[in-house]
Amino acid sequence: MQLGSSDRTRSIRGRLSAAACMLLASGVPGMAQTADTGPTTQLDLTGLLYGEANRVKVTEPTARFTRLYPDGHSYFAQLGIDVITGASPSGALPSGRTQTITSASGNVQTVSADQIPLTTFKDTRVALDGDWRKPIGRFASTVGGHFSKEKDYESLGATGKFSMDFDQRLTTLTVGAGLNHDGVFPVGGTTGELTDPTVIVGPRSNAKQVTTGMIGVSRIFTRKWMMAFNASRTYEQGYLTEPYKVLSLVDGATGLTTGELTEKRPSTRSRSSLLASSVYHLTDDVLYASYRYYWDDWDVRSHTLDVKYRHELKNSTYLEPHLRYYTQTGASFFRFGLIQGATLPEFATSDYRLGPLSTVTLGATIGFRAPGSAGEWSVRAEYIGQFSDGHPRDAVGVQRQYDLYPTVNTGSFVVGYSYGF
Repeated sequence: MQLGSSDRTRSIRGRLSAAACMLLASGVPGMAQTADTGPTTQLDLTGLLYGEANRVKVTEPTARFTRLYPDGHSYFAQLGIDVITGASPSGALPSGRTQTITSASGNVQTVSADQIPLTTFKDTRVALDGDWRKPIGRFASTVGGHFSKEKDYESLGATGKFSMDFDQRLTTLTVGAGLNHDGVFPVGGTTGELTDPTVIVGPRSNAKQVTTGMIGVSRIFTRKWMMAFNASRTYEQGYLTEPYKVLSLVDGATGLTTGELTEKRPSTRSRSSLLASSVYHLTDDVLYASYRYYWDDWDVRSHTLDVKYRHELKNSTYLEPHLRYYTQTGASFFRFGLIQGATLPEFATSDYRLGPLSTVTLGATIGFRAPGSAGEWSVRAEYIGQFSDGHPRDAVGVQRQYDLYPTVNTGSFVVGYSYGF
């Protein structure tokens, strides 16, 4: 089986951009967005290199063009390209014996007895985003669109947001909604659920729809301190199963694997989150902090704490350390494997992204103006450690000897350039 690069890419992109989205989700007060000073046009260019040890590699160049007019209305357009290669866990357990695996694309690999099977993949994703914002007095409306395309996934979406300022523009209330129509096109066709992964039973095209609503309020308490609170609700329906993931069948006594089945997830998912974020301007430096609580009807619960501290140095240079901690519970139907001959559950997955896990992110950004350069440069480097209990109590036989959830060490490096004119 070949790993779905679409699902893997979205997971990576979401993890790398989460911190930036947190402080923007509730909207910025109108007084901060409608200033007449400064450049009216800005070009932002970034290049991302991302790598998981012995697993995924990502290269992502992005270009963003923003135009701001004196009356406060603005628009932006962004083009991003992801080139992703490498390998990721298939969901199968160590077999207890040396085995040879052939993927859907014909790649052949030998897996040792204690090794978690990985599947190789490569793909290129192109994404285009944009929005237009128009303020009218105390009110502002924003409409946006999104399109992305890759080998086995396509997404088309639209968003709308309405904001209103109160208390001399010190408080902003924002409501918004979004709708995405996606298509999933598994390589080679759609397999069945909790069945033999080599048997194609359905069409290659599968529909998925995502509807999102949000409400947020931001408040400037003092000249130095702003806070924002945001609540969101997302409903997904359609094809939510990861078509390339499998579960191992294991002998209930020995723990040796005896075969594989495809996974099966519910066809609907309701997600909710609450986010609180704060920006505090000290004499020169700025402290950013946020906390997010997430829950869904798959019984995943998560907590995210994100802190950044921007320290101003000399000559328009700054240093911004970053710390992020994330932890989640597993979905109610997460399993490391299934016992051969036991009654099959209604739903099951061994995708580690739906299991209990924690991540710690440590990094820093340095921003500066290079001699002879009109714009501002930034360089960010981060380490992400992902870990969980690799020796679950329900492991049987030989599986107790193996680390079923080894720590994943990840690094990212981003270079950015912003130029206003």
